Amino acid sequence: MSVLSLVITALFYISFIIFVIGMTKKILQYWATPAPLKIPVAPTPLTRTGVVLRIIREVTLFESLFKSSKWTWIFGWLFHFGLFLVLIRHIRYFWPGEVPEIFLLVQPFKYGAFAMLIGLLGLMGRRIFVDRVRYISAPSDYIMLALLLIIGVSGAVMTFTSNHTDVVMVKEFASGLITFNWSELPTELQLLVHLLLVIILIAIFPISKLLHVPGVFFSPTRNQVDDARKKRHISSWALDQEKNNEVRLDQIMGEDE
Repeated sequence: MSVLSLVITALFYISFIIFVIGMTKKILQYWATPAPLKIPVAPTPLTRTGVVLRIIREVTLFESLFKSSKWTWIFGWLFHFGLFLVLIRHIRYFWPGEVPEIFLLVQPFKYGAFAMLIGLLGLMGRRIFVDRVRYISAPSDYIMLALLLIIGVSGAVMTFTSNHTDVVMVKEFASGLITFNWSELPTELQLLVHLLLVIILIAIFPISKLLHVPGVFFSPTRNQVDDARKKRHISSWALDQEKNNEVRLDQIMGEDE
């Protein structure tokens, strides 16, 4: 293997380790964060089944975004749907051996890359031209959108122009990362840019605003049942504190006797 292939291989493993450790830490932090109040956003579900259906609608249809801003919803949904198609199509590269038929069925949907890019351009334009959004936008917001745009454009260049790369070598390299049977990587510039930016994206994912991916499942405004009038809501940390107070009170009473 060339030095370049070894470096890219090592960077993939390093970024993946950072991703796993960072995501695990963040998810555990979300899990342990107390929710002392009932604060579901109306219209609120009254049952746990209703909460599950609400989260499903939120994840798949972006229900709350649709209600708040139709233009943002259009671009946001286009980006996420296009990204979903792109990621499903990429599974064939990492799958060792023969690719299952279900993943081959989505290969004709390569134009999902254009939906992804249109969505990203719309979201970037929103950051630039909408005053209230520009006011609250940090440099990291623009950097993340630019990073995703360059990744999408470099991938589209390899797919829809004459600057193709050797997909057989790419599959051998990508599947080799999974099986630890490392292979040589093609050296086309657009492929190297694509892979290096993907490596950066994977590494910074746990410290970026992309954490809304797991975060939506832990949002108390979305995952709480509206039953505050039926039963008392006590968060786990408050319940533990009550038990500690009861134990302490028993000790004090015992000392007085």
